[in-house]
Amino acid sequence: MTESSLSGHTNGAAAMHTGSAVMDIHDITKSYQMGQVTLDVLKGITLQIQHGEFVSIMGPSGSGKSTLMNILGALDQPTSGEYFLDGQDVSRLNERDLARVRNKKIGFVFQSFNLLKRTSALRQVELPLIYNGAGERRKRATAALTSVGLEARLDHLPSELSGGQQQRVAIARALVNEPALILADEPTGNLDSRSGMEVMQIFQELNRDQGITTVFVTHDPWIARHTNRVITIRDGNIVADRQVAEPLVAGESERPSEAEELEGIFREAYYGGSEEEYT
Repeated sequence: MTESSLSGHTNGAAAMHTGSAVMDIHDITKSYQMGQVTLDVLKGITLQIQHGEFVSIMGPSGSGKSTLMNILGALDQPTSGEYFLDGQDVSRLNERDLARVRNKKIGFVFQSFNLLKRTSALRQVELPLIYNGAGERRKRATAALTSVGLEARLDHLPSELSGGQQQRVAIARALVNEPALILADEPTGNLDSRSGMEVMQIFQELNRDQGITTVFVTHDPWIARHTNRVITIRDGNIVADRQVAEPLVAGESERPSEAEELEGIFREAYYGGSEEEYT
């Protein structure tokens, strides 16, 4: 694994492995049997994500990042290896126990929002608390919606909210159980650029002001540059794990062309930016 900064001058994981790990993964593999052929999707992933980090995991289609996301989110089990989530070994849990872990320790935010059509924003956010049997549900759901700027939209249905507001409801729902981490899968993918930056700003504020551990799974280099660390996967292996020297602040930078951004991120992630490697 390459350990350097995106600008080439920090020591990366050396600084990241000294704190308390919310995710601690050792030699995770995932294979599928396709008739007589074994398909190895993850080939020995080892990484740590510390409490309070803001990390993006990225890679091209077929790299294994979606499979890794499913394992990180306790939606699937690895073929081999160990996965400690907030100190608990979840790599061998049964489905019932995995569901319990998901509800208590992980807040999910998806690209498609996953909101119930005929349910108010407040009720949407109360649902995880209902599943947990928690008390003070209305108070806690209201506080979560207020934290994402929707205190005036508590009784609105999804059809009465913009796409960006719907994603804010999803973020509030992810936060309300006070999980160990937020796992966000392409959370800006269905939003226009303005709404996407507003949502990214919320994630940055939650991470900065409340220290909420956040992991983005994305294929978008521009989104990745708004996080503090970028882990790049290719062909089932981690090929780069780097600190972002100067993370972009949501709304303060103009997005470059896709070609420019892709060229920059892949030079850094795959080749370390050495000019002679392109000639």
